[in-house]
Amino acid sequence: MPSLQSPNLLVGNDKRDDAAVLDLGDGTAIISTTDFFMPIVDDAEDFGRIASVNAISDVYAMGGTPILAIAILGWPINDIPAEVANRVIAGSRKACAEAGIPLAGGHSIDSPEPIFGLAVTGRVQTKHLKENAGAKVGDQLFLTKPIGVGILSTAQKKNKLLAEHATLARDSMIQLNTIGAIFARLPYVHAMTDVTGFGLLGHLTELCEASNCSAHIRMDSIPLIDKVALDYYIEQQCIPGGTTRNWASYGQHISPISAYQRALLADPQTSGGLLVAVDSTQVSDFLAVATQHGLVLQAIGQIVQRDAHFITVHS
Repeated sequence: MPSLQSPNLLVGNDKRDDAAVLDLGDGTAIISTTDFFMPIVDDAEDFGRIASVNAISDVYAMGGTPILAIAILGWPINDIPAEVANRVIAGSRKACAEAGIPLAGGHSIDSPEPIFGLAVTGRVQTKHLKENAGAKVGDQLFLTKPIGVGILSTAQKKNKLLAEHATLARDSMIQLNTIGAIFARLPYVHAMTDVTGFGLLGHLTELCEASNCSAHIRMDSIPLIDKVALDYYIEQQCIPGGTTRNWASYGQHISPISAYQRALLADPQTSGGLLVAVDSTQVSDFLAVATQHGLVLQAIGQIVQRDAHFITVHS
């Protein structure tokens, strides 16, 4: 239903979704989004690439195809050489090229800390638009990327990241969610969102709230970047501050879980995967489509009638 702000604004700030969507009235819509943050990795080019993939993801999460990006750069010009900023931009251009879009300009300011991201424009056929609302009882839930980015990034910040784990988080974060535009064409995909800073529990809570339902998820089905590595860093107390803030904001909506489960499921993800609600009668076809595009997925849970908690976690 169109937003009350404008008859053509299909998704606006009255919804807690991934991007704004404006109906053009010809069967297509424009998707508009922006995202930016301070460095989460040491390498400047990796930072630019990750920040860009993260911003572009919002278009894919709405079922759209990106068409244009504009850079947002804050840089401490008296403290860090401009050549380093150029490497950030180079990483961004690499991500945009992979997405098939131009980095067409942008704006920069002098700032106390480095900041980088993109404003991204995309398009979608209105009939293929996916929101975080629309999940139905019985739907199976799938997650297209493993979780654990926040824990690994924190281990790096604490100088506890082992050499053999140096690229685990980066390799996940630079993967584009292009599959979202493909899943959007499947009529049995009822809802979709990406998993980012609020962690899996936070974004699934938003999906359940928007869809007026609850979800049961199975802990042993949640994909992890590297379980052995994550277990080690959890033991080393490499828990992001964002995990605690996440839990404080939505923990009351979740069934009782262990500290270990909370460390993983509330872990803030940068450039995480897509969370997809799929009609249970069409799972075989959905998995076949995923496999055709190089994804090996399994259901992590299902949508149920609204109950006492938005999410119940089973071991």
